[in-house]
Amino acid sequence: MASSSGKNRSGARRRSRADRNKKKSRFLEGKRTIDPQDVEFLRHFLTEHGKILPSRMTGTTARQQRLIRRGIARARILGFLP
Repeated sequence: MASSSGKNRSGARRRSRADRNKKKSRFLEGKRTIDPQDVEFLRHFLTEHGKILPSRMTGTTARQQRLIRRGIARARILGFLP
């Protein structure tokens, strides 16, 4: 019978559903800054209508989502994005 200590029979820690299903952003790997002139990169985070995709769909963290939002806003001011 399994114990309630969060470990399985081999003694390894049990992974919760949230740990198994955690998404990682495939677009932000290795990027530290968001360049507003990199339109192709920023389009990955926009819908075809120009709305910013939520982080639950892109797999970004809250901090990364803020950086993306700021980059898209700057690109819109410069006229690169709608």
